[in-house]
Amino acid sequence: MTGLHERHLAVSPEWLALYYRHPLELTHGEGRHVWDADGTRYLDFFGGILTTMTAHALPEVTKAVSEQAGRLIHSSTLYLNRPMVELAERVAALSGIPDARVFFTTSGTEANDTALLLATAHRGSNQILAMRNSYHGRSFSAVSVTGNRSWSTTSLSPLQTLYVHGGVRTRGPYAELSDERFVKACVADLEDLLGHTRGVAALIAEPVQGVGGFTAPPDGLYAAFREVLDRHGILWISDEVQTGWGRTGDHFWGWQAHASSGPPDILTFAKGIGNGMSIGGVVARAEVMNCLDANSISTFGGSPVTMAAGLANLSYLLEHDLQGNARRVGGLLIERLRALGAGLPAVREVRGRGLMIGIELVKPGSDDADPDAAAAVLEAAREGGLLIGKGGGHNTSVLRIAPPLSLTVAEAEEGAEILGEALRAAS
Repeated sequence: MTGLHERHLAVSPEWLALYYRHPLELTHGEGRHVWDADGTRYLDFFGGILTTMTAHALPEVTKAVSEQAGRLIHSSTLYLNRPMVELAERVAALSGIPDARVFFTTSGTEANDTALLLATAHRGSNQILAMRNSYHGRSFSAVSVTGNRSWSTTSLSPLQTLYVHGGVRTRGPYAELSDERFVKACVADLEDLLGHTRGVAALIAEPVQGVGGFTAPPDGLYAAFREVLDRHGILWISDEVQTGWGRTGDHFWGWQAHASSGPPDILTFAKGIGNGMSIGGVVARAEVMNCLDANSISTFGGSPVTMAAGLANLSYLLEHDLQGNARRVGGLLIERLRALGAGLPAVREVRGRGLMIGIELVKPGSDDADPDAAAAVLEAAREGGLLIGKGGGHNTSVLRIAPPLSLTVAEAEEGAEILGEALRAAS
């Protein structure tokens, strides 16, 4: 055990998890690579949990941060803030939400917490619909709408939460149905659920479940849900903390895979927009955003430094068509990984979209999740020079692959080769 690890254990909560038997101290990064304290270089296929979205040490972002820090680091939302207004204007225009208003926070948890506050205040109800296997953050309210038991740390709640089918396509009672019948069954379940309650405030849903193992419903499910929600006056909150900014390749936002229903009433974002700087936020149409009848500010949300980073990062993302790169390189990587997994009985499924890919592992000859195998692959990949993540609703048995969106074809091939060797070694 290293000295830093011992010091960490002495001052940190027991539940503050670390990856690897011998935890890593990362000291610096460049592009799609990071280095540890021993000087070992790794290809980064997890990006600090999908947060280093464009590249490590991206010059455009570091320059913007440095220049803004040299002028003014902090002011709070009590003062006019040019970088905040400029980023809000761009996010509002990109959101697809008409007459949009934007409120910045410091994390995805805080963004979802704010969205729940808005929805319950607007509807005058504390009833929330959420998806099974979902994850929305670690605050008291966000935990209470998290449908993944591994991350739901308390049964106490300020909200009455009802969980809906549909977020997991290949497990559960509807897994064997065709996509069309799957959607119809989930809609029927939603209709039945609403028949037993009244005054629900909102449905909160990730278009692709992140912590849940990068699982998603068939395209169009949330459009079908939206028809039901609209009849009941229920708001739709799209949690885009992990799916936003083009990561799925096909769309800029995850909700656009269900676009026949139009944009959500509320959209939350975080992670990649700051490329590592602490930015989250909420977008909602003015009627919803303005429903609060008491004062509310943010001390650190909209910080001039983080806003400068977000502006530079968003400009880089759009100017270099990183969404298109995620689609092209991600498509190649998914096919490569599916080919590798085809001959391995421990690989149940390789799924994903763009540069958001999950590999679900099971005990060979069964459909039982195998978290031990996932942990072994994580270790073996590190030994090979590759950093990946893990998650899933069935005992953390899904390998999560989410590199920076500037990933090259050569790096995708390199990572796939290392991952293939790690999978074979663990098998």
